[in-house]
Amino acid sequence: MTDGETGRVFRLAYVPGVTPAKWVSIWTERVPDVPVTLVAASAAEVVGLLRDGGADAGFVRLPVDRDGLSVIPLYMETTVVMVPKDHAVAAADEVTVADLTDDEVFHPLDDTIEWTVRPGLPAFTRPATTAAAVELVASGAGLLLVPQSLARLHHRRDLTYRPVLDTPQSQVALAWPTDATTDLVEDFIGIVRGRTVNSSRGRTPASPAEKPAQRQAQKPAQKPAQKPAQRQAQKSAQNGSGRRAAPARRRGKGHRPR
Repeated sequence: MTDGETGRVFRLAYVPGVTPAKWVSIWTERVPDVPVTLVAASAAEVVGLLRDGGADAGFVRLPVDRDGLSVIPLYMETTVVMVPKDHAVAAADEVTVADLTDDEVFHPLDDTIEWTVRPGLPAFTRPATTAAAVELVASGAGLLLVPQSLARLHHRRDLTYRPVLDTPQSQVALAWPTDATTDLVEDFIGIVRGRTVNSSRGRTPASPAEKPAQRQAQKPAQKPAQKPAQRQAQKSAQNGSGRRAAPARRRGKGHRPR
């Protein structure tokens, strides 16, 4: 951490349905001197919040206007349909768009799923928010397609949801102002990307180069040269049973003929 960051707070924005707890937990372990302040923002507000300096980084739902922002896509979410528990869809484990052809489907103004053709029939109104649309679903006025995390966020006892197989999916990403890519932002990017503490992309200074004397000390010591007799003894030990070779018998003096 640089001197200019001492005493700072890292401000992290997040849109509904995103749970930043696991990343915040890792941050607390690695950067204990800089606390995290969580800033809840709607999908429509989060980009403006980042551009205005209201947060250092934020979790957003794509697509967003990327002008002036750096964006890292993270993961895709399954699209589900929210229905009353007594609806016919509730009897299935999963459904297709064709199964919703005769149902009215709400399209809230804060919907972030990119539709080419929306499933079902247009509902009588476009709710301002997903939360308002959920209330209308509970009243039996229609159905609602949302990312699975939003269905969990707006859980009600009288509603359930099922995956819709052939629909676009919502993508969650990390975004931050490109001109404000601070060391703290880099640290958080590393956490989100799963880098370890000792990652080469981190800000820990590299170890200094070894001195020649240190490199010399690490070289294995050279064995002293062996004498011919020692080499022969070692060779015999390797090729035989390990016993020392018997010394050659000296040739005795013969008797001269008388």
